[in-house]
Amino acid sequence: MFVFLRTTKQIHLIGFIVETKREIKILVWIAVIFGIAFFLPIESVRFNTAIAATLDLVKWYAREHVVLCLLPAFFIAGVISIFVSQGSVLRYFGANAKKWLAYTVASVSGTILAVCSCTILPLFSSIHKRGAGLGPAIAFLYSGPAINILAIILTARILGFEMGVARTVGAVAFSIVIGSAMSIIYRKEEKVKKEQQMNIVPEPEKRPMWQTSFHFFTLILILVFANWGAPSNGDTTSAWFLIWSYKWYITGFFGLFLAYSLIYILKIKWQWVIGAILATGVSAFLATTFIENPKLSPLVPMIVGIASLSIITLFDKKDADNKGWTLSAWDFTKQIMPMLAIGVVTAGFLLGSTHDGTTIAGVIPNEWISALVGGNSIFSNFFASIVGAFMYFATLTEVPILQGLIASGMGKGPALALLLAGPSLSLPNMLVIRGVLGNQKTAVYVVLVIVMATLSGLIYGSVF
Repeated sequence: MFVFLRTTKQIHLIGFIVETKREIKILVWIAVIFGIAFFLPIESVRFNTAIAATLDLVKWYAREHVVLCLLPAFFIAGVISIFVSQGSVLRYFGANAKKWLAYTVASVSGTILAVCSCTILPLFSSIHKRGAGLGPAIAFLYSGPAINILAIILTARILGFEMGVARTVGAVAFSIVIGSAMSIIYRKEEKVKKEQQMNIVPEPEKRPMWQTSFHFFTLILILVFANWGAPSNGDTTSAWFLIWSYKWYITGFFGLFLAYSLIYILKIKWQWVIGAILATGVSAFLATTFIENPKLSPLVPMIVGIASLSIITLFDKKDADNKGWTLSAWDFTKQIMPMLAIGVVTAGFLLGSTHDGTTIAGVIPNEWISALVGGNSIFSNFFASIVGAFMYFATLTEVPILQGLIASGMGKGPALALLLAGPSLSLPNMLVIRGVLGNQKTAVYVVLVIVMATLSGLIYGSVF
């Protein structure tokens, strides 16, 4: 009886402690929120300017990038998720593939995966455990988040064409160099693993690869031309300007290819596809007639087109993959959009807004940014690489953040260094990699990424 009473008292005591901690936690949160409200610096000019910059950047991002860039890109990511089997991707850089083929495919696979530094981890872990070589697996791990199609388009569109090219080339080269270095450093283990590895049996494709490729690249071309911007130098005689002048006709032309793909490849009822085309065409006519702003009128047919595509695929009964495609695009939307919104708001408030020749300062003084990551010194590039490696960037959030940093004085070299180190690494990412590769290999991988990013930033900053 004594033991029972003692145990009961202990249970009550533990319950009291837990309840007290919970109440204290609530009290602390109330105090923090009250303190923020009490000391809110609404009389500060810098604070109010930062609020204005936040709202300005959010509005610009919503108008310029969400409808024309992000929504089509989500559907492209959905194609990979639903129509391309994982086995068909893995067999190109698995244990039985030739090294040049494995590294080539692994280094460019990120352009179609649309994943962040954490989303790539399950795929990396699975191919590593199933026998993929350490080098190709590391190349895939780095490349996946670094050069996905969403990031490439947004980087070139917002941060400049040369930055987009430098990010793409740097990421591909990084993945090969880092993967090869890891393979050489741990060549003895890789030799043993190669002798013991299991064969990877790829899953059969549901349809010929050329059909999936046709569908995929049609969507890519629609995305590219819908976001084709006017020449920054104002040259009206260049081929770039000519394409920009007819961009919507070109986009519509590839829209017909998409209609063909929907009818003959995905087997959706032709009446539904024709109805979607008519709805999109009528909306385009009404938008150009009644909306005077040339930047806003294209958004209407794009929204109607995406909505029509979503409806005809969701209600298709012939193939469950068609419905799965739109649901997968929705999953990407739910995963990415909230984090992107947080990134845009954070960038606007802390770092300001800059676009179309307009610059509004954020709450962080420009001189602080210039002191740490301004110019093109070894320290500024190294600091940018370190910060990028440990921060978590959800897919695409690095773009608005860097846009604000560059406007606040960040050098182009450190900007590229952060772009090459940030999206592929993060503290959560490192912890998971440690569980797969161990402490030593993880540390070597992180050091290689930081060193390569620093050197690339120095080179890029000295050229541009």
